[in-house]
Amino acid sequence: MRMLPVGDRALLVELSGEEEAGALHAELLRRRGAGTLPAVREIVPAARTVLLDGLDEPARFARELAGWEIPPLHARVRDAIEIPVRYDGPDLAAVATLWRVTEDEVARIHSAAEFRVAFCGFAPGFGYLTGLPQRYAVERRATPRTAVPAGSLALAGPYTGVYPRSSPGGWQLIGTTDTVLWDPAQEPAALLSPGTRVRFLPQRVEGRG
Repeated sequence: MRMLPVGDRALLVELSGEEEAGALHAELLRRRGAGTLPAVREIVPAARTVLLDGLDEPARFARELAGWEIPPLHARVRDAIEIPVRYDGPDLAAVATLWRVTEDEVARIHSAAEFRVAFCGFAPGFGYLTGLPQRYAVERRATPRTAVPAGSLALAGPYTGVYPRSSPGGWQLIGTTDTVLWDPAQEPAALLSPGTRVRFLPQRVEGRG
């Protein structure tokens, strides 16, 4: 764990990997909920870092943090969000070729995994989900699309994501869902947040067994 000051009131914590960053983020949220965390305006997780902004005494907090015992992420049990999905994306055949399996097998492999939101970004409500074995990592498209429909289930590198709204994008599209991931009228507006467990439930695609 490496701690770096950012300005006068922020601290960037660098971890060795996604699991460690996720575990620290979960522990920070637990302590804030219990009222034992010093006042902090924002806690922002990323792939291997967690940023704490708005601390009164970042240096003092860094010294305290160095002595924490942080439970591993798998020790924290939370109900998984289930997202129904049709594996009917325009890049499904290309991903099947890369994986050297059939299109139906892509759906089976992907839906058998349990995912976790490692961090959020790119667009409001967009979560970067980990859970697929490294051998199923895929490259982004050589030419990004100018518009990806909302609800598109996509792969890029080791991550799975669902586009919460129509936007440009270069991820490989393998499916679609009608689940709303971002609704400003709801509280919270985002369905997914860092640490959330996610499972994808395959739905029958018209024209396919």
